[in-house]
Amino acid sequence: MTPRFDDLVDAVLAGTPATAADALDVLRTPDDELLTLVAAAARLRRNHFGDTVKVNYLVNLKSGLCPEDCHYCSQRLGSKADILRYTWLGPTEALEQATAGLRGGATRICMVSSGRGPTDRDVERVAGLVGTLKGEHPDVEVCACLGLLKDGQAERLREAGVDAYNHNLNTAESHHHSIVTSHTYADRVDTVTKAKDAGLSPCSGLIAGLGESDEQLVEALVALRDLGSDSIPVNFLMPFDGTPLEGTWDLTPGRCLRILAMARIVCPDKEIRIAGGREMHLRSLQGLALHVANSIFLGDYLTSEGQAAEADLELIRDNGFVVLGADRPDSPGTQPSTRAGSPATRRRGAGTDVPANA
Repeated sequence: MTPRFDDLVDAVLAGTPATAADALDVLRTPDDELLTLVAAAARLRRNHFGDTVKVNYLVNLKSGLCPEDCHYCSQRLGSKADILRYTWLGPTEALEQATAGLRGGATRICMVSSGRGPTDRDVERVAGLVGTLKGEHPDVEVCACLGLLKDGQAERLREAGVDAYNHNLNTAESHHHSIVTSHTYADRVDTVTKAKDAGLSPCSGLIAGLGESDEQLVEALVALRDLGSDSIPVNFLMPFDGTPLEGTWDLTPGRCLRILAMARIVCPDKEIRIAGGREMHLRSLQGLALHVANSIFLGDYLTSEGQAAEADLELIRDNGFVVLGADRPDSPGTQPSTRAGSPATRRRGAGTDVPANA
């Protein structure tokens, strides 16, 4: 065990950005140093975000029916994935879904639609939803994710009250051609730039597990830093059946934890969000990951179910964190479990005719 991660974090705290070589070293941390890495990265997380976790909630306004050919996506052109497919939700249902997220503890609502990019009519539709939602909940943050933007659309969204715009780079420029052919890496950068120039907070992240190399993961993360992304969703591939990447399982919980630690060290003061694939890939290390990341999605994702929303909130509480914007407990570390009922009585294994739980 060496102090190199503490030395690296000391340097980052002093204002020296981590290099690509530093990031690669983090990504290749041996198993017996993984907890040392997490402890070091946690210092950055605590320095910039304290003990808070930002809770985000997705509202999928339009699902499936996308003309793009992103290999990883269950909503892609030609996808045989068994997902919900529907056109635009009506205003009442969209607002009901957003309100449910706010009641559950979210402070940011992410309004998402499938497709290459919005028409001006689509932008007006979203603008109306945002105006109504903010009229009822003035403090809510709204992030829109509608695809590639045309000139003037980002400005209209900002005028309507949208706070942030999400458009992920997804992977390294050197790997982009391997995962999609219907648009370019430059197209994605252009949309993030349009959003930023219009005064929207740029939200852009990546998907790990797409067959990229270590070097390409580092390349993607450094590009996000250089692009000035304020929040960085880190997704872990969910390999839906019926997509080109079905059956692709290249990630382990430890690998995912290393990727999140790398993101924190490379982008120390940015919102690092554990996004899609959290439950599937981090599994029992979800709590440990919160000591590095500072943001999650509540409940379900766009086309897949997450764990129960209450389990997400319990995850936050059990690991000594508080939801950003929520009331704090009177005494830290004394929040009781919300689970009700007695322990489950054993009715299997020894002394029974029921097979053992083994």
